[in-house]
Amino acid sequence: MNLTPKEVGLQSIIERILYAVGEDPKREGLIKTPERVEKSLKFLTSGYKIDTKKLVNDALYNENYNEMVIVKDIDLYSLCEHHMLPFFGKCHVAYLPQGKIIGLSKVPRLVDAFSRRLQVQERLTTQIAQCLEEILKPAGVAVITEAMHLCMSMRGVQKQNSYTTTSSMLGCFKEDARTRSEFLSLITPIKSYR
Repeated sequence: MNLTPKEVGLQSIIERILYAVGEDPKREGLIKTPERVEKSLKFLTSGYKIDTKKLVNDALYNENYNEMVIVKDIDLYSLCEHHMLPFFGKCHVAYLPQGKIIGLSKVPRLVDAFSRRLQVQERLTTQIAQCLEEILKPAGVAVITEAMHLCMSMRGVQKQNSYTTTSSMLGCFKEDARTRSEFLSLITPIKSYR
């Protein structure tokens, strides 16, 4: 079946899913559920439509600053591409400027842009790092993401208290153990999102 997004009626699909799991979509509590789920899914996957270069726009500044810049404890919400269940947690981002800095609010916005897609945490972490590297051309970028996956805690192995940590280290963060250690020490202790 090769349907374009315009040909797919999300609400009718959700209604069919409700029937398939044994529910009655005409029941009072479910009458508006297909509409609500469609709206929710469109928001949770709105990152596909975001042009990250336009998102950063004119928030790049020439600055003679060459020390580490860290934005930590950025709330992160995404959907696992394998089960379409949420994963959520924190993202910690650092870069070492080489003549350019980025408006601080743009870092969480970039995290959101990549989070609001069907994702795996490993790819999400790498995409954030590579995007910042491409935009800023810094000496290095580091991204650490820690998240709890509902596909692990609600189903499957049902481990409610486990979380996953992923990292992407580029440039000096990958090549220089001292730079990497400084970053790790500055984000420790990582605050719990639970």
